Amino acid sequence: MKFSESWLREWVNPAISSEQLCDQLTMAGLEVDDIEDVAGDFSGVVVGRVVECHQHPNADKLRVTKVDIGQDQLLNIVCGAPNCREGLTVACATVGAVLPGDFKIKAAKLRGEPSEGMLCSYSELAISDDHNGIIELPEDAPLGEDIRNYLQLNDKMIEISVTPNRADCFGIMGIARDISSINNISLTVPQFETPKVTIDDKISVSVLEPKAAPRYLARIIKGIDVTTPTPLWLKEKLRRSGIRSIDIVVDITNYVLIELGHPMHAFDLDKIEGGITVRYGHPHEKLVLLDGNEIEIKANTLVIADDKKALALAGIFGGKDSGISNESKNILLESAFFSPLAIAGKARQYGLHTDASHRYERGVDPSLQYKAMERATELLLAICGGSAGPIIDATNTDELPEAAIIHLSRAKIDRLIGYHIDDQRIVDILTRLGCEVISNENSWQIKAPTWRFDIQIEEDLVEEIARIYGYNNIPNEHLNIELVMQHNSEKNVSVNKFKNLLVNNGYQEAVTYSFVDPKIQSLLHPNQEAIVLPNPISSEMSVMRLSLWSGLLGAVVYNQNRQQQRIRLFETGLRFVPDNNSEFGVNQQTLLAGVITGNQYEEHWDIKKRAVDFFDLKGDVESLLAISGLVDQVQFKPSQHPALHPGQNAAIYINNEEVGYLGVIHPEIEKKLGLNGKTLVFELILDKINQKSVPVAQDISKYPANRRDIAIIVDSDVCAADVLSVCKSIGGEQLIAVNLFDMYQGENIKAGQKSLAISLILQDKTRTLEDEDITHIVSNCIVALQNRFKALLRE
Repeated sequence: MKFSESWLREWVNPAISSEQLCDQLTMAGLEVDDIEDVAGDFSGVVVGRVVECHQHPNADKLRVTKVDIGQDQLLNIVCGAPNCREGLTVACATVGAVLPGDFKIKAAKLRGEPSEGMLCSYSELAISDDHNGIIELPEDAPLGEDIRNYLQLNDKMIEISVTPNRADCFGIMGIARDISSINNISLTVPQFETPKVTIDDKISVSVLEPKAAPRYLARIIKGIDVTTPTPLWLKEKLRRSGIRSIDIVVDITNYVLIELGHPMHAFDLDKIEGGITVRYGHPHEKLVLLDGNEIEIKANTLVIADDKKALALAGIFGGKDSGISNESKNILLESAFFSPLAIAGKARQYGLHTDASHRYERGVDPSLQYKAMERATELLLAICGGSAGPIIDATNTDELPEAAIIHLSRAKIDRLIGYHIDDQRIVDILTRLGCEVISNENSWQIKAPTWRFDIQIEEDLVEEIARIYGYNNIPNEHLNIELVMQHNSEKNVSVNKFKNLLVNNGYQEAVTYSFVDPKIQSLLHPNQEAIVLPNPISSEMSVMRLSLWSGLLGAVVYNQNRQQQRIRLFETGLRFVPDNNSEFGVNQQTLLAGVITGNQYEEHWDIKKRAVDFFDLKGDVESLLAISGLVDQVQFKPSQHPALHPGQNAAIYINNEEVGYLGVIHPEIEKKLGLNGKTLVFELILDKINQKSVPVAQDISKYPANRRDIAIIVDSDVCAADVLSVCKSIGGEQLIAVNLFDMYQGENIKAGQKSLAISLILQDKTRTLEDEDITHIVSNCIVALQNRFKALLRE
């Protein structure tokens, strides 16, 4: 939102500097992005009138003029502007004047003719980029007056960022309300006369979609002169608001837009066939916009139409066929309240973004339509002439938004702000903001103003009070509370410990979006339903993620496309699973995930290159689980995860509860994602691994440990982890370690079978184990393996 300081001060004029005003705006939540002077630094330029103008005798493109600046003698000035003519009121730089760029005006001769000054263009005074001719001032401009004073050039243009909840501040009036409240001074609303209705002409208005357009006002104005030049004061106000002057009708509707924050539109009445209908688009219906582009109107787009065709995209953009031209004499003026939901996102469907759509998407004041209509009518009649008909009102009051009524307690204000603000100051703040206030004992009943859609609950009001009172006016106070050390259980494992271990293992942390591409997610999780966003940033970010793999694999592709081959990434974050039994229908779980690809080691002359494999990643996962002391409880079991290679993946279980997955990305998915080479991933549910058992000190056995190795032959589909698990369960406390140290398939082993070599470490804490004890335990293990897996002891 861009506006001039002088325009704002017409509404509210606190005794503060421009810098202080900008500080107040920023502290009130209307952050000032830019402030600049409306004109360059110059002096010695006054209002003058060209009383004589004739061709220069020695130059075809120069004219010799005599200029009256209100003094006894006329000035001889040579001018080359094409619009220089007798009777023109101009900006005259006299001898001694200093123009922007430290350009000094001196008396001189141009092609033999004396010149005692210079007639200036807007660009020469650094007012705008217009250098097509000299400035043309109104005829009644007082001769000799300093041009800076006459055009109010000692002014500044201020640009602010308006947050989506403050649509009321897309107009001077809304900004002035905040400044009035902050400085505790009255708001000066510029007065204008209610235009007289002098004709009875009406047009039928039918609103077929009252939910989308609860209020639609129209008025016929006949006999206007569209060719009337826009007055300089109006043109300047628009320029200082970043709006280019087009024609008097458009300029007036833009003026109302900036002043009141309410969009309006004007149609050429003579181009309307029949009445006005507010409806949604018809199939295959087309419209040529004011910019000349033709569009096909979508069925979800609200349009303004006559009996035969669409005239405009409601609240977005007008149509060329019903637009105002120099031949227009009669117009239909529109002032409407369109529901934000009916306009939101519609302009982007057509590649558009207009001032009107920007405001309607965020919500305009539903009570402002009459005021905007009367203001625009008054300006049109005063400047262009014409006759106004009555306002045609099509309002469905049941569909208009209702202002919230909120109970506000004194205790809530004190608790949230932490500071006691006087009751009367609170009432003044809320009243100046437009609230209706009823005082009760230690509380108030507040009715929010119609232009504040964002005020819905008690906390919203407390925020308004603190914002207007000034956060910097709330004193800093030392806390007078008892400091209690927070209990931190030794069982809790900080997520930073997991992160630090992965960093030490060569991983880098990534942060990816929670919004992901549904196509990629359906490849990784084809059988899971995802949460679809109603208003996504883009089609590639339209669903909530079911795992962290989508973002991490996208990061891998991004880095591989930039010649990065060895990649190790990890991320912690939430996944969002639809669940009707959870709050808001979403089950959120914190995950820890990682991905590796490329070589296992950095390139080195003494290390042989080797691509990462399943066991490299499995080792990293086991290191993570070791932090929580869960390695002894973990099991890796073959799984059928659709995103992973059928023979190179595992589900991770702790105490028979599934806590995650790891494995190689499925070759088909690898190809579809554009991954370069074998890529491995893991994912763990963080809440399942961040609790550890407190270690208990135990005596170290002083008796010797004994090792026995056995080799068994089992079917190829037997999982080695299951074999080790059986040995542990049979061996009891005296079997302190079991390890698979070799696996063999080949000569002397039948097809479909494999040989597993297992070491058994036995030790007792109270005595030395005899050979009979050791043989008994080993024999029991062999028998159990024979019974469970039909294992054969290899000779």
